[in-house]
Amino acid sequence: MSIVIFGDRFTFPDGNAATNRIHTYAKGFLENSISVHVICFASEYDTAGDGIIDGIFYYHPFGQRKRSKYFIVRRWQKFIKYYTTFRLIKGINRSDKVIAINSWTQLLLSQLFIFLITKYLKTNVISEHSEHPLRNYQGSSIRRIQGEIISYLGTILSDGIFCISKYLLEFYKTRGVNLKKLFLVPSTVDTSRFRTVYNSPLTFQYILYCGGLTVLKDGVDILIESFARIVKKYPDLNLVLIGEVELDKKKDIFKDLVTSLDISNRVFFLGHLSRTDVPAYLTHAKILALARPRSIVADAGFPSKLTEYLATGVPVVVTAVGDIPIYLRDHENAFLSKPDNVDEFADKMEYVLDNYKLAREVASKGQELTNTVFNYNFQAKRMIDFIYSL
Repeated sequence: MSIVIFGDRFTFPDGNAATNRIHTYAKGFLENSISVHVICFASEYDTAGDGIIDGIFYYHPFGQRKRSKYFIVRRWQKFIKYYTTFRLIKGINRSDKVIAINSWTQLLLSQLFIFLITKYLKTNVISEHSEHPLRNYQGSSIRRIQGEIISYLGTILSDGIFCISKYLLEFYKTRGVNLKKLFLVPSTVDTSRFRTVYNSPLTFQYILYCGGLTVLKDGVDILIESFARIVKKYPDLNLVLIGEVELDKKKDIFKDLVTSLDISNRVFFLGHLSRTDVPAYLTHAKILALARPRSIVADAGFPSKLTEYLATGVPVVVTAVGDIPIYLRDHENAFLSKPDNVDEFADKMEYVLDNYKLAREVASKGQELTNTVFNYNFQAKRMIDFIYSL
């Protein structure tokens, strides 16, 4: 038996938060005797090619290294991508029956394509919904209606929907989606990545943020301003930011902010790091911080970085947005701050630093959640049962 993870919203084997979530899905499926094939459907050039990592097969059916200057050639290459993908999935099913295709795309053409394949194979398509489906359709009422139609059609083309948050469950319930289609899969984490003993990658103490550098999604600007509030009190402590600028038009927006606050010598931008390098930085931080603001993105999603933070046993300071307060309690298993409040977030970090022994005890309670509700294997078993129920 096998599961195909298909989509254009991720890269593999290295990539962003979606990539990390796919790694946890795949590892859980494998440990429950289900083989996994990951198909990167985006038309990206110069990819890692096809291969296998940790028992996970992955493919890039577009397979082009260089963009052609001819329009007709580019269209032909994309047509071949569809044909190659069909043959690939058909071959996987022939050798190892596909019990479901987990679809990570919001493009209607791609959804229709994978829907037709599942009907041909007599299997199920399970759509992954880890973000608000209308997040890119804000503004005019016409734009929002367009988003609602596309979202509705996507639910029709799915046999099941994995929702990362209770917010999304309620969102689809209110739009008349069959309750039997909906299944909650919270953020998942592979705890073994953070239980290894690593040497410290840096020579100083630091507060750490790891993820896309964004304003709307993760409030990196709020974190920087909060750090500026406490920087003088802790002269030996720095702020480290791992990740690249995403979604924001100005590439230097955060470096400009750091300069304006006169803390350039205390904030380090490390850029993108591979998923194999990240755990060492997380496990040696004094605080792991996430100043997620209140927004349509934050309300509907659940940050995979947060479950990785919790898995380390390092004190976590995070804002109480979306589903986060459902799982975390202030001073019980994490330190929760009101969103969009620079002063309160700074106060929370200051409290952790001044009461660090207590903070580590709180962090250990947060770590326990990654052995249960956020554990990849626990959730994989639930997901497999759901697939069979369809």
